[in-house]
Amino acid sequence: MEYLIPVTSRDSIPGEYLGTPIESLLGYHNLGYPLKTYKHAELLIGMCMDYRKHLHIPDNFAYVLRTGGGNLRYSEFKLSYAIAIGGVKAIVLIGHDNCGMVNLMSKKEKFIKGLVENAGWEQSRAEEHFMHFVPMFEIGNEVDFVISEAKRLRLKYPKILVAPMFYGMADKQLYLLKE
Repeated sequence: MEYLIPVTSRDSIPGEYLGTPIESLLGYHNLGYPLKTYKHAELLIGMCMDYRKHLHIPDNFAYVLRTGGGNLRYSEFKLSYAIAIGGVKAIVLIGHDNCGMVNLMSKKEKFIKGLVENAGWEQSRAEEHFMHFVPMFEIGNEVDFVISEAKRLRLKYPKILVAPMFYGMADKQLYLLKE
């Protein structure tokens, strides 16, 4: 996993992130920094909706947008709100291994069957629903997607610090991604 940069001490955090909410996130989650009290969010975290991930952060520290694959393309108004009204100056995008939004076409039959059996949908409606939304939510490779999304958001919000990260499901640690 040559694209992962482990964060095992403050010295392993790149200088551009030191003294920012990104350092704080890495410190709280990976390094056991004591949790501080916050009155308002300093960071926006975009991450997958996967239920297996939990971040160790203090209350009021961050806006957290959870979407399939951490895909923020259809949550931009919320992101803009956090920046314009909430005043956040940094964004972290967190991908993870074994993401369900990768290779969605391979899940087509299971998805359709699940909507028919669990939600009472007609098969044709379930198939139409799947085919309509797959192009919007398929992310391809987890790492490549997070890096490309970080680049896209940097162009859209040039004054905002954007960091791509990866959550290791095995060790529950956050890693920075090499771009």
